[in-house]
Amino acid sequence: MIGHQTKIHPFAGRPTFESVRALPLDARVAKLREPGVKQRILAERVQVPSMLAAQYGKTFPIGDPPEYEPPYEASLEAIARRAGRDVEDVLYDRLLEKDGRELLLVPVLNYSQLSCEPIREMLLHPRAVLGLGDGGAHCGIICDASIPTFMLSHWARDRKRGPTLPLELVIRRMTRDTAELFGLRDRGMVAVGQRADLNLVDFASVQLEPPRMVQDLPAGGARFVQRARGYEATIVAGELVSRRGEATGALPGRLIRAA
Repeated sequence: MIGHQTKIHPFAGRPTFESVRALPLDARVAKLREPGVKQRILAERVQVPSMLAAQYGKTFPIGDPPEYEPPYEASLEAIARRAGRDVEDVLYDRLLEKDGRELLLVPVLNYSQLSCEPIREMLLHPRAVLGLGDGGAHCGIICDASIPTFMLSHWARDRKRGPTLPLELVIRRMTRDTAELFGLRDRGMVAVGQRADLNLVDFASVQLEPPRMVQDLPAGGARFVQRARGYEATIVAGELVSRRGEATGALPGRLIRAA
C-alpha cells in the first residue's frame, strides 16, 4: 500500500516533496495542497522506486470495503485515461483525499494477470500452505493480518471475477492443515480431547475494514492494522478472549513448542 503515511512513496526523491516530507501529516498535507508545490513536484523527475515503476496500471484505490481483485478499469492509469489527465496528476490528488490518509493498493506479486485466478490455482494445490495472519513484517507498507478474514469473505463468499472456494476447504486450510503441518496434533479440529480453540463467526456479515496506520510501536514506530467485522467470539483453550472484536483481557495462551 502507498500513501502519505507509508514507508514507500511514489514521489520520494523529488526535491520539493523531500523538503516537506518530515512535516507532521496535517501540516504536510496542507503544504502539498498548495498549487505551486504540486506543480513543482510533478515537474521534477527522479528514478521511481523499483516496485512502483510502471505500476500505474496496477495501482488501485482500496475502497471501503477493500477491493482486492480489481479490474484494470479501476486502476489509476485507466482513471487518468478516461479523464484525459496525466496519471501522476491523478495520483497526486488521490493521495490527498481523506485528509491525506487515502491508501492505494499496489499488488506487486501474484497479480500480473490482473486476476486472482493464479492464486486460486495455488490455493487448490495439495501441497500449498496458506499464510496465516502475519501482522509484523514490512508493517509500514503491507497488512497481511487480514488474510484469514479475506479467505472467508472474498474466497468463500464474495468473489465475482471467478469461482469461489468451498467454505469447508477454506476453514480446513486455516485450521487442520496448518496444525498437521507443524505437528500440533492437539488442535485444528473440533473433537473430544482437542484444545477448545474456537472462532464463532457470523459468516454472512464477516467483512474487512480498510487498513489504517497507527503509531503504537516502540519509539513511535508505525504499523498498519485492519479490523474486521463478523467475529462474534474467539475462545482459546476454553476461555473467551474476544467478544465482537474487543479483547476480554483473558490470556490463556502460551508459547507453542514443536511436536
